Amino acid sequence: MAHAVLRRFRQSPRKVRMVADMIRGRHVAEALSILDLQPRKAARMLSKVLSSAVANATTNDKADADALVVTKVNIDPGPTEKRWLARSMGRANRINRRTSHVTVVVDVVQE
Repeated sequence: MAHAVLRRFRQSPRKVRMVADMIRGRHVAEALSILDLQPRKAARMLSKVLSSAVANATTNDKADADALVVTKVNIDPGPTEKRWLARSMGRANRINRRTSHVTVVVDVVQE
């Protein structure tokens, strides 16, 4: 079992979870091909994190890259940047810039 973590990714967890749900439980090659076809910012980032997890598994655990499966993809909320936007009549609206912590875990298939 190997994992890779990306912290403070500048996209809301809700948007990242939509892409993460597509690859959970799939073989690594299939998951990477799904991510390559997605036109979303989160897909490019998840592809990099997944590739890092595969590299960790092959280097540290000496696992075969073809036998790896995406076992867990956790998308947790990170810190939120709070900004103010000026509005009419002296008012202000708050803008929340949300971030995500992404954890991808890959493991060898037990067949």
